[in-house]
Amino acid sequence: MSPELSAKRMEVLREIVPGISRVAALWDPTTGASQVALTERAASSLGVHLQVLEVRRRNDVIAAFRAARSDHADAINVFSSPFLASLFREIIVLSAEYRLPAIYQWKEHVEAGGLVSFGPSLAAMFRQTGTIVVKILRGAKPSELPVEQPTKFELAVNGRTAQALGFGIPPSILVRADDVIE
Repeated sequence: MSPELSAKRMEVLREIVPGISRVAALWDPTTGASQVALTERAASSLGVHLQVLEVRRRNDVIAAFRAARSDHADAINVFSSPFLASLFREIIVLSAEYRLPAIYQWKEHVEAGGLVSFGPSLAAMFRQTGTIVVKILRGAKPSELPVEQPTKFELAVNGRTAQALGFGIPPSILVRADDVIE
């Protein structure tokens, strides 16, 4: 679901930061190209230029932000990736330093100071995993259990971060947000 969610994050980013025309996307190439393709289509339909920046190593993050600034990016879309998720603290700090609003996959990144996130609820996924484990412990064969995808998705915004970046959160986002951090 990551490619579809990354495209949806472009829409949310466009709504939360009106007037953006250039978005830089941080991409871990080990996750495949489908996130790039769907996000490029979403950006094109929104009239937004997408700059895809590869992040293969921790040291690539600062270079990606410099490239985003050189290309006059208005915002950052952090693609879904375990590697990029592990760099969330550095990305949040650089987003603040470069004054670039950024959207993430996990609500926990917004709680740590990121601007906005849209993605599956980790808590709901953990509960779902626990339910599956219980079924297995009660004798169900793992090969006979259906593959389950996340069913709960969260939109979270950080009002303090928006204020620090110099803009407010639109009412349309506040109404839909599952969590607003003040």
